[in-house]
Amino acid sequence: MTTTAPHVAIIGTGIGGLAAALRLSHGGCRVTVLERHAGPGGKMRTLPTQAGPVDAGPTVLTMKPVFEELFADVGLKLNDHITLQTEDILARHFWRDGTVLDLMRDPAQSFDNITAVFGSAAAQEFNAFCAQTKILYDAFDGPMIRSSAPSLSELAMTVIKSPKLLRAMKPLSTLASSLNTSFGEPRLAQLFARYATYVGGLPAQSPSLLSLIWQAESQGVWHVKGGMHQLAQSIEAAARGFGAEFIYNAHVTRIETQDGRACAVQTNDARHTVDAVLFNGDPNALHQGMLGPASENTIEKSATAPRSLSANVMSFAAIPEGVALAAHNVFFAQDPKAEYAPLAKSQQQTDPTLYICAQDRFGGVEPTGPERFEIILNSPPTKTYQQTAPSEKETEQCQTLILQQLSHFGLSFSPRPAATTLTMTQDFAKLFPASHGSLYGRSPHGMMAAFKRPTARSKVSGLYLAGGGAHPGAGVPMATLSGQHAAEAILSDLIST
Repeated sequence: MTTTAPHVAIIGTGIGGLAAALRLSHGGCRVTVLERHAGPGGKMRTLPTQAGPVDAGPTVLTMKPVFEELFADVGLKLNDHITLQTEDILARHFWRDGTVLDLMRDPAQSFDNITAVFGSAAAQEFNAFCAQTKILYDAFDGPMIRSSAPSLSELAMTVIKSPKLLRAMKPLSTLASSLNTSFGEPRLAQLFARYATYVGGLPAQSPSLLSLIWQAESQGVWHVKGGMHQLAQSIEAAARGFGAEFIYNAHVTRIETQDGRACAVQTNDARHTVDAVLFNGDPNALHQGMLGPASENTIEKSATAPRSLSANVMSFAAIPEGVALAAHNVFFAQDPKAEYAPLAKSQQQTDPTLYICAQDRFGGVEPTGPERFEIILNSPPTKTYQQTAPSEKETEQCQTLILQQLSHFGLSFSPRPAATTLTMTQDFAKLFPASHGSLYGRSPHGMMAAFKRPTARSKVSGLYLAGGGAHPGAGVPMATLSGQHAAEAILSDLIST
């Protein structure tokens, strides 16, 4: 050991790395966190606007118990560090024909809203769908989501023993085909098919099992006062309270090994001798040898490819006109059958579904004057690792596509958001090396995709993984759990050593 307390270097301050830093520093480790950017959060980014900082990444917190447990496990209380507000409206959904549907925190209200908009038969189908997704969520939460290394054989036995679970899984169906049989109303099938994009997948290629994402969201959506970036800053502050050191603008160039074990981390201006290394970046960076030859063989290609979807994200402040917005809004494509076809061919959609977060409308507030918005347009990942900036023509075309699509619903903004408010796929590829711009790591396509993601322990002794590219997968709660898995593995292995 290099010191009395084992020294752990964490590369990256995404939510997985931050969660691990908090747990490890509380566990008695000397923690040094190295981040190539100027502040914490990773994809949990904000950008400046005339109305204040606006989220440019994740917009809400779900699976609240995951974060309560993170703070409770180190003797703290989540509510002492961030202010959370429950949203009654989970999301407001718009279709071109003028149909508007609010899905609510209260399932009875959702049932009533669906009855009013689509009829009683559709509402009954919605109730049946909720019951099926609850079966899936309850069955897979423990052995899959919260397990540090899920066992395929154990899960198979669980499924075999429960015919009810097997029927709910629909293992031979994709999410799209399953929803088309679950809902006679095509607009409800379109609505819930969109949940595949939450983890970077296409509905027609993702397993039906992904329908359980709805169950996670239906259990509650919370707004973090001040924006999601406050969560990252609060976890960083708590970790500092236990002695963790954070070094920003530190570009890690190499992970060194000795006798087959990770022993040091080299940055652009320093070398840190350590007992363990936690990598909180895209695992593909290790596979591509971007951190030196010692880590190149730690990740199989199947653990990082094929890549998930990316996005083009517009973050700006303006006054909306023409549509009554909620905090979370979804504007659906005109043709659900053709909606995702271009993405399947690695092309940009021409008739996309758009998500809009109206950040200043949380809690049902109706602002006056300019307010902050984030618009997300799904896009294919880049085809190469070249970190080239998007051209002016590309950004202008994307801006035009987004604003024209919203104009079909009667929505416009004043002033008109400039193309410079866009963070494009190529920009994400540059921000997160070796990612291809993919925001969710490996693609979720196929029944076995969940078992192909790398787990906390890598093939190199002393080198561990956390983040959305590792198990249990993409999303703020999942990446937080990956930090827990990594911290537990590190502490266990260091004690054994």
